[in-house]
Amino acid sequence: MSAKVVMYSTRFCPYCMRARSLLSNKEVSYEDIDVGGDPQLRQKMYALSGRDSVPQIFINDEAVGGYDDIALLDRQGKLDTMLATSA
Repeated sequence: MSAKVVMYSTRFCPYCMRARSLLSNKEVSYEDIDVGGDPQLRQKMYALSGRDSVPQIFINDEAVGGYDDIALLDRQGKLDTMLATSA
């Protein structure tokens, strides 16, 4: 089993692209929700995370932040454990 991963993003955001690459390199399946053209989805993202920047990444419904945050978790050796834990 693996974690449920959801990412709110926009299509051409460089940090979103880096987050997609990191998750793909770890062979993690994730739901990518494009908030670029939908103010209501962006509002939902803000309500869930308290942040209005993209990407916003959730692991097992817990807001973990953006690309810099998951990259730091990865460098600390914590991301793999979070991704291996199912909700």
